[in-house]
Parts: sequence; structure tokens; C-alpha cells
Amino acid sequence: MSMSVKTIKVGVIGVGYLGKFHAQKYAAMEGVQLVGVADPDQSQAEQVAGELGTAMFTDYQKLLPLVDAVSIVVPTIHHHQVARDCIRENIDLLVEKPFTTTLAEADELINSAREKNLILQVGHLERFNPAVLAMQPFLTHPLFIEAHRISVFKNRGTDVDVILDLMIHDIDIILSIVDSPLKTIHTVGAPVITQLTDIANARLIFENGCTANVTVSRISMDNIRRMRIFQPGQYLSVDFSKKEVMSIRLKRGKQNDQPLPDISKYGFPDQDTLELELTDFMNNVRTRTTPAVSGVEGRRALAIALEVVEQIRENREQVEQLLGPVTNYSGLDE
Repeated sequence: MSMSVKTIKVGVIGVGYLGKFHAQKYAAMEGVQLVGVADPDQSQAEQVAGELGTAMFTDYQKLLPLVDAVSIVVPTIHHHQVARDCIRENIDLLVEKPFTTTLAEADELINSAREKNLILQVGHLERFNPAVLAMQPFLTHPLFIEAHRISVFKNRGTDVDVILDLMIHDIDIILSIVDSPLKTIHTVGAPVITQLTDIANARLIFENGCTANVTVSRISMDNIRRMRIFQPGQYLSVDFSKKEVMSIRLKRGKQNDQPLPDISKYGFPDQDTLELELTDFMNNVRTRTTPAVSGVEGRRALAIALEVVEQIRENREQVEQLLGPVTNYSGLDE
């Protein structure tokens, strides 16, 4: 006789651009019941609930007594408050990235979730990119990592600067693959069309000698999301957009013993990264397994990202002391 799997009752708090996708994935999952969505924007909540045949709430507090687990997909400034309310009600939670706005908030959530044995996962989506998962077995001793995450300008996500919006993805992945403490960070960044940083570069140097060079921009003509990892005898290239990983080694050639490149490419265009992440969250809820991207990993990435933000702010203050304040960010004044 097969054991019947307990249905997990799940809700989504915040069903804007990204939250809507969370709700759609849960609605389609086996063993999961999407019992409701909450959003202060009533028309948005009604639309998503209507499409998915679930209940809608404008006050998320009313959703909490009905669920076992939630995705929190509200603006970052509200993560701490909403997550705290969920923990108080003994609800397992996935909090979108960036985890919180401060490390003190992150610590409070990690500790309260731990005291209650709750699952606390942070939505670092790119960790579940099939290309990143496929890269893991090839990793040996990364020496140099180069990451580019460059996108065309969208009005979405501009409530945080480009470090917390985009760079934090690469910081999280790099911290997960380099097995060494971080020694120093060197950064440069500038506001271009918003009042926050729109383009930035950070050089992370680890105690074992590995160096990671991370560039992000949200004001470019193209969308590029790529990471290259150089290690003894091998070079790995990950294309996050195409969900492809390429491994290049040198092997001995037959003639003159000239080394030849040995290239292997693995692509996973059909796999859905968000579905992989949310399925993992549901499995963690069901089996009470600590997530690979728990609050601790979310905090670790946030700590480095905040340090990058702070360095850029200090550099900018120095520039403004020399040049005076820069006020026209749009470059489009009539």
C-alpha cells in the first residue's frame, strides 16, 4: 500500500511581476495546494487569484492561518516584517532575494526560524539554474572567476541598487563555489539614470588566492548573464540565459603532441529555474531538510553586497567632494 503524500498548503504574499510566477508554479505542482495569494493591490490580487482559481487577500495576515508554507515576494523593505509574522505563525518560508535590508534583520529571522525548526529559504534563483547545477561536478580549485550580469533598463527592481538587484546573484554563487574566506573587496560603481548605482564592478579576493571579478549593469543595450571559471587544466563557461555550461580542457594531440582543446557542452533549455527552486523548497518543507540556500547563505551574500554598496557610496562621496554633487541622473532633461 503506497503512503499518501500530505498535501502542502501554500500561499504567495506579493503577486506583482515575480510573485505571479511563484503562484502559477505552485498551482501546477502535485502534492501542493495554492490556498491563496495576498497583495495590497486589490486588482492585482484578484486577477492572479482568478486566473489560478484560488482565494485572494489584500491583508496577508488573513492568509497566514490557512497555510503551511509561503513565498514572500514583496518589496525588500517589507521582507523582515512579513517574514517575522510568518515565523510567529509557525509557517515555513521562502523569502525572495535580497534576504533583508540589514544584517540585523537577517540575524533575527535566522534565529527565530531556527528556534521553531522552520524551513527558511532565500530565493537566490540562479543557484537552481540547470547550468549552475550541471557545473558543480566539474569544479576543482577555481583560481579566477569572471562574471557579467548586464541588462537593458527596466523600471522594475529600481527600489534597490544594481548590487542588491543583480550582483548579489553572482556573489552568492561565487561564495558557494570558493571554499575560502574572503580577504578583500575592491569596488567601483556609478549612478547613471537612477539615483542609485546602475553600473558596478567588484573584485573579490579570497585567502586561497582565488580572485573573482564581477561586473553588473542595468543600463546596457544587451542582456548578458555569464560566468567564466578558470581552474588548473580547465575552463568552465556558464551562460545563465541559455542555461548552458561549457567545459574546455587541453588534451594531448596525436601529431607533434600539440595539445588540443577538448570541449564539452551541456544545455538545459527546457528546464524551468523557478520551478526547480520552488520544488526544492516544497521538498525541504516535506522532508524538513535544511535548504542549500538557507537564511545563512542569504545573509552571507547580503553581507558582501552591503559592503560593496558601502564602498561605492564612500567612493562617490569622495568624487562629489572634488566635483560637487551630480544631480541630473537622467541625462534627458528637457
